[in-house]
Amino acid sequence: MKKVLAMMVLLSLVLLGCQSQTPLVYNVNKSEELRQYESESIMESQFEESLEQQKNLAESESLAQAQAEIWTKKKPEKEAVKVKGIYISSKVAGSATMQKIIDRIDATELNAVVIDILDDNGRIEYAMSGDLINEIGSAEQTIPDIQSLMKSLKEHNIYSIARIVTFRDPFLESVKPEWLNHNADGTVFHDNSGMTWIDPYNKDAWEYKVQVAEQCADAGFDEIQFDYVRFCTEKGMNNVVYSDEETGGMGKTDIITEFVRFASDRLAAKGVFMSADVFGTIIGSYVDTVSVGQDYPVMAGAADYMCPMIYPSHYGNGNFGLDVPDIHPYEAILGACNASQKDLALEYQEGVHQAKVRPWLQGFTASYLSAYIHYGAEEVRQEIQAVYDAGYDEWLIWNASNDYPWDAFLQAS
Repeated sequence: MKKVLAMMVLLSLVLLGCQSQTPLVYNVNKSEELRQYESESIMESQFEESLEQQKNLAESESLAQAQAEIWTKKKPEKEAVKVKGIYISSKVAGSATMQKIIDRIDATELNAVVIDILDDNGRIEYAMSGDLINEIGSAEQTIPDIQSLMKSLKEHNIYSIARIVTFRDPFLESVKPEWLNHNADGTVFHDNSGMTWIDPYNKDAWEYKVQVAEQCADAGFDEIQFDYVRFCTEKGMNNVVYSDEETGGMGKTDIITEFVRFASDRLAAKGVFMSADVFGTIIGSYVDTVSVGQDYPVMAGAADYMCPMIYPSHYGNGNFGLDVPDIHPYEAILGACNASQKDLALEYQEGVHQAKVRPWLQGFTASYLSAYIHYGAEEVRQEIQAVYDAGYDEWLIWNASNDYPWDAFLQAS
């Protein structure tokens, strides 16, 4: 009986201890060495956490910088026009003949003109000022009253395009030879026609050309068209050298594309469209692309309009399955336009800008060929129809002497 009573008392004490609200505390006598170790461990953990945070921040900043460096097309706040146009020289544009041409345009489907402003000789064709423009002194007054001309074009609802010859510029040899292509021996490079060409890697020259373009925008032009946006392709170019320091590892297509983007940004800020003339032969041709520096679909990501020069006379025999492309205007233009459609479709991405295509068509007779045909109203109309049949709806006609077969164009409704 006493044993049972003793067991009950002991059990009661244990139960009372378990119900206590005060936790058991164990006092551990930590050595100084242990305390120092714990302190160092905490500091090391905090340091590693800080390094990880810095790493994450650096990666975030690097990603943000990379995203910022991805160039995106800026589009001008301007309503687009479906252009049906012709080339006009500055000499004609600045003469009384221009009014006769305007009257002819009014009577037809034509609604646009491309006018030489910075021409093949490197001359600016009307009085213009600007830091580099004044320094170079290339402006003359072939067009004596640009304000009057622009006013007349706008009154007749004629879309105006300023043509800027870009990297071929013989005028600069006397004032800015350091901007030009140079041979390995240090002399200035000249092509077979005696023309000098700008070194496309020279960004001071870029600034000059774009200043001229901006002045054209201020004068009222709706669009700026850059011609000769390329490297010279004549065989003497084998002697031209570009230093590694100058190129920075950029190839021909890289630097030409960068110029187009540079100009596109500046002109979008001016509220005008920008177009680029390109060789028709670069379409689908890696060899020609690398030679001239014009990557068709890549440039189309930077320009508002791509204007491939697809003159039948410029294609060699056998192109598009044609014995002599010049004598098959419809088939040659259709083949070139279809090639353009295919080339651009391969690079198309939803939501990514791609320029509209507005081809240059042949409005002249290539009598210098061994086999050719006369290009009159019927031939030009065949070319225009080929553009439509290929799915494009804009075009430009080139004739250096401005002698157009007006019957090729539909009468105004």
